[in-house]
Amino acid sequence: MYEHSFDRDALLRRIQELPFPKEEYWLLSGGAMVLYGFRLRTHDIDLGCTSRLADQLEQQGYVVSRRADGSRKIVYADDVELFENWLDGTVERVSGVPVVSVDGLIMMKQKLGREKDMRDIALIQQARENGKSE
Repeated sequence: MYEHSFDRDALLRRIQELPFPKEEYWLLSGGAMVLYGFRLRTHDIDLGCTSRLADQLEQQGYVVSRRADGSRKIVYADDVELFENWLDGTVERVSGVPVVSVDGLIMMKQKLGREKDMRDIALIQQARENGKSE
């Protein structure tokens, strides 16, 4: 069982344990916030994935649900969920991990529009103003 709170090192270790080809997934949300240094911790790992990886996981019997747009959400573990083809912007490599770009992260959080996403966008913008990233 995992501690359900990942700092940068724990996040990188957990991602390295996943048996997914790096070209088939990308880190989203809180995990991306941690790898970019905008936040210290995240409680779970959300990944975007290709339809090919979603097909494989569904065939292997992982719990799959359909989202409003018809794409799949896959519960891989109690701390890892994958979202089929969920991506705005581009994918970059950070510490060897495929991660949604900072601009893409902002776009995705704007679309979600939740209060916590608005707080995250403010953190990113503040960090950029302070010259922390990009």
